[in-house]
Amino acid sequence: MNAHDTAPVPPPGCPAHGSGARVPLHGPEFAADPQAYYDYLRHYGAAAPVELAPGVEATLVTDYAAALQLLQDSGSFRKDARRWRAFNEGKVSPDSPVAPLLAHRPNCMFADGADHLRLRQAVTDSMARVDTRRLSRSTEQISGYLISQFGGRGSADLLGDYAKQLPLFVFNELFGCPADIGDRVLFGISGMFDGVNAEKATEVLFQAVGELVALKRSKPGDDVTSWLMQHEARLDDEEMVHQLALLLGAGAEPLRNLLGNTLHRLLTHERYAREGGLIDEALDDTLWENPPMANYAPHYPAADTELAGQQLQAGDLVMVSFAAANTGPALKASRQAGSNRAHLAWSAGPHACPSKEPARHITVTAIEHLFNELPDVGLAVPEDSLTWRPGPFNRALATLPARFTPVRSARRAEPRPTTAATAATAATAAAGQEKAAGPARPGERGGMWSQFLNWLTR
Repeated sequence: MNAHDTAPVPPPGCPAHGSGARVPLHGPEFAADPQAYYDYLRHYGAAAPVELAPGVEATLVTDYAAALQLLQDSGSFRKDARRWRAFNEGKVSPDSPVAPLLAHRPNCMFADGADHLRLRQAVTDSMARVDTRRLSRSTEQISGYLISQFGGRGSADLLGDYAKQLPLFVFNELFGCPADIGDRVLFGISGMFDGVNAEKATEVLFQAVGELVALKRSKPGDDVTSWLMQHEARLDDEEMVHQLALLLGAGAEPLRNLLGNTLHRLLTHERYAREGGLIDEALDDTLWENPPMANYAPHYPAADTELAGQQLQAGDLVMVSFAAANTGPALKASRQAGSNRAHLAWSAGPHACPSKEPARHITVTAIEHLFNELPDVGLAVPEDSLTWRPGPFNRALATLPARFTPVRSARRAEPRPTTAATAATAATAAAGQEKAAGPARPGERGGMWSQFLNWLTR
């Protein structure tokens, strides 16, 4: 038997066939069957050469132990993207489609050492003040509003009509966004991640967040923005804007995907329907097998080094495949032994997700409320006709069409906004202050956040 008899074969449609080229993590072939790609990549060892977008090269860690080593060794592997050699040498263009999620920004995700500790502590302490009862009430209110918009039709896209919108609305409430600012925050985040005029969407988001910071400096409230501002780290306005943009953007998109992927699992696996009451288990299974951020955690070696037998140069882009590490052979035994949360979906080490408990709580509450309101909801199309959004980072469906028995929208006679901040913004919206200063979407009556606040006061 010669060496070619045991050589791994790239997945069907993979441009790496016979070329020796890096394995692409972009395009419809990868989106359709990423596990086939991960299986192939494991033949390289603990890490493999990949292409994130045309001309954007990276090393992807697919092994669980190697991933933990990378994530926990902040001395050898840094987060500051200004170390990215290929970008500094002009080999990666600033307008590359992956640049917005990789290029440096002055926030805790891209900081190291003392700067990271200071910014991270401010974020962690502020998010820890979120009350779970308040979060439940807010999530249920927003869920009720969204269901009222499509419940009478008997059909919906549970991604576009529900999973995409709910995290944005919940975050707007938690961060104390008034009507006009909240409308632009929704527009900005949606445009950035959907790739619709992303440059303009980013500009709109940062302008809106800047106005939110100015507002809370003069009129603080009972919200994450004000808590972050009042933290002993004493963040200045620029630091506030960048931490808030990170929390709003990097929080909403993965949560959208987690909610959508968990709904997909519940609607396509009969076991959950047959046994019932398994939303938490379905969520954990999703985090293991279909994590919302499949490949991310960019790091850069501080000096030439070795990782699990792989030679790396200073400034190389190295990323972790949470999806591959979770589903690799190393974790099968621990998962079978009942260690159901040893996965890396929340990352690990000093840059692990600071909001995993609120994210779990929002997801479970949103799904429970949806199923209570639409008890016979089911998939409206064959499962194999569903398509996944292309891209190297996220794992997310394009749509999730569902059908159910139509329901009438039930409104409370005396609505009670969740918080003082929501009450104030609802009153403002009801008084007619809906000046969405950002781009309005065709056919919208004001912005989405203004419409929700108006709905609360009916």
